Amino acid sequence: MAGLNSAVLVLNKSWVAVHVASVRRAMSLLYRGLAQVVHPEDFTTYDFSSWTEASEHALENYIRTVNRKILIPQIIILPGYNGFVKRRAAFNRRTIFERDKYRCQYCGSRLPSSELTLDHVVPRSRGGKSAWDNIVVACVKCNTRKGNSLPGEAGMRLLKKPSKPKWPATSGIRVSRGLYASWERFLSQAYWDTELSE
Repeated sequence: MAGLNSAVLVLNKSWVAVHVASVRRAMSLLYRGLAQVVHPEDFTTYDFSSWTEASEHALENYIRTVNRKILIPQIIILPGYNGFVKRRAAFNRRTIFERDKYRCQYCGSRLPSSELTLDHVVPRSRGGKSAWDNIVVACVKCNTRKGNSLPGEAGMRLLKKPSKPKWPATSGIRVSRGLYASWERFLSQAYWDTELSE
């Protein structure tokens, strides 16, 4: 029965990852015609009937019913649903980078994410917390210049006071990295959605 509780990635009809469901839930949606299986190699879609036919010769990763084997799906798509699971604004790198518009909050430079860092306005070593109002995006040069100082001590000023975003995040589903290679196409930015410790 552990197989029925395994994870299945759920996509909306625009092929955007919106949820992670159990195999039990995915199979229920598939059987009722509310979902289709996405083949993990070529991303072909299958309804319940065609998926059970494709499962006939399965040697592993299947569940057995009274008269057939059914491959456990890794990904399903909801062809009648194009929304997102609404979530609170997650305290993670992606949300902070989006809040600060990928711009250093000290010098104003807009740079690729690989050239930006997160900076504690009040350094942790001086009692600063990892919180919305104490973390900003900073370029490597400004972060290095500021070091373990307060902005004023380093002769720097923030472009704006950091705060929690007013808009809700629409994604940010939580998954274990590398659960299935087939998920990577849809979760290549999972690093950005990992919750930071407050």
